[in-house]
Amino acid sequence: MAESKNTPITPEMYDYVLAHNPPLDPAQRDLVDLTHERFPDAAGMQSAPEQGALLAFLVRLTGARQVVEVGTFTGFSALSMAQALPRGGSLVTCDVSEEWTGYAREAWAKAGVADRIELRIAPALETLRAMPPEPHLDMAYVDADKGGYIAYWEELVPRLRPGGLLVADNVLYRGQVTNPAATGPALAIREFNDHVREDGRMEAVLLTVADGLTLARRR
Repeated sequence: MAESKNTPITPEMYDYVLAHNPPLDPAQRDLVDLTHERFPDAAGMQSAPEQGALLAFLVRLTGARQVVEVGTFTGFSALSMAQALPRGGSLVTCDVSEEWTGYAREAWAKAGVADRIELRIAPALETLRAMPPEPHLDMAYVDADKGGYIAYWEELVPRLRPGGLLVADNVLYRGQVTNPAATGPALAIREFNDHVREDGRMEAVLLTVADGLTLARRR
């Protein structure tokens, strides 16, 4: 068995990590706090603060101008990516909840990035399949229902430009992906991870960031 070099993430270590990452700006902090206040039982679906910083970093690193997100929730990750977009860049984000995304719209407007974000309220597969089939996307972020990950992947990969980046969240699914008796979302994620590994169109790395993050680049 391979030996892990991962440092245990204690609360003190996590605070240290956040202190050495770009701090949340007021719009991001207000949205994080509001999400925990209004949706305490669902707030765990929000991307972690360090993920917001990483997503923004990846947008800038790749020079992404056309971004798609599957799974909006209250809009933290979309906000983080939209703030990093260059002039003329745009982000399409997909969700089915008017309630959650209502808070997202307010946050984007307050942050001055609403004009860069197009929210589509519909099943994400419908939204993705309605997009031009040719490669035109620079980056995609998937953080939605785990049973849909493979289908989202199959719609997004052909639409990524060569060198385009696909980021998938929760690919360790609370550590349950190693359980041979896994069912439900954990099994779906395990099958997704195997699917990614075998896809010759992409090169991918699976990282132990938050609940697991896969970065995959179109060859």
